[in-house]
Amino acid sequence: MPQLGFHVTGPGVASFVRVADETGFSGLWVQEHLFYPVRNTSQYSGKYGTEVHGAYRSFYSPFELLSFAAALSPRMTLGTSVVVAGYHRPLELAQRVATLDQLSGGRVVLGIGAGWSADEHAQMNVDFATRGNRLDEFLPALVRCWGDDPVEFNGSWFSIPPAEVQPKPFGGRRPALMSGMRSAAGLRRTAEYFDIWNPTVGTGLPIAEHLSWLRTHQPNGSAPMRLITRVYAARPAGSDDGLADGLDRIRAGLDESAELGAEEAIIECGFWSAVASERDWESLPERLADVVGDYD
Repeated sequence: MPQLGFHVTGPGVASFVRVADETGFSGLWVQEHLFYPVRNTSQYSGKYGTEVHGAYRSFYSPFELLSFAAALSPRMTLGTSVVVAGYHRPLELAQRVATLDQLSGGRVVLGIGAGWSADEHAQMNVDFATRGNRLDEFLPALVRCWGDDPVEFNGSWFSIPPAEVQPKPFGGRRPALMSGMRSAAGLRRTAEYFDIWNPTVGTGLPIAEHLSWLRTHQPNGSAPMRLITRVYAARPAGSDDGLADGLDRIRAGLDESAELGAEEAIIECGFWSAVASERDWESLPERLADVVGDYD
């Protein structure tokens, strides 16, 4: 979805969602950050140095944006790829996600991860060094909030006294949980708690091997790990890609996704220099239709 950059506006988002819905796209996806640090101390996205992409200077909040989209599209998936566990508490996030799931008729996919920004974690009074251990407790506490009342949870990081926690997700089933984690600890976490894995293609990551490992190490009785890939129209380092370059990158990413057997691909256009105005966003679904249509 339009989310990053000063050119993103309410009317522009509304036009994009309506056109994407009419064109036949299956889902609307957002991510999460809090602010743009002028003196960033973290390694951007875990590997790209400390200079954060300029698109993050303006950033719409994910759940408010998805709620707006839910009212405009009656059918598309509403997904996060991803929200950061350290910026939330299980009870708070459970209520927000369940509310959106109820209002949208059960269309939410919750992508959640550990995050890379120490600066943003500091704003939430969360020790960046503990975010992995915190996430290991966050996930079962979150799912417990969507279970039968009374809800109760007692852990080292989170404690919920016996309570009724409402609303529950739509239809009495929890939203699918999606992970983009790729470290050894992240893969272990993904196998244990998640339903979907969301790696980025085009990076040389051994996705097929990791997916096989995940499916082998899931708890007994689990449905096989699903695969939804992430495709970037622009190079992560922020180089200037024109329209043709971006479309070629998308085609290559979709080819790789199809070879891997992915059920869906999220196309990230928020960093693409060819999409820099309301009009660009409004016309984007139609620009992509010919490319995406080859994979229907």
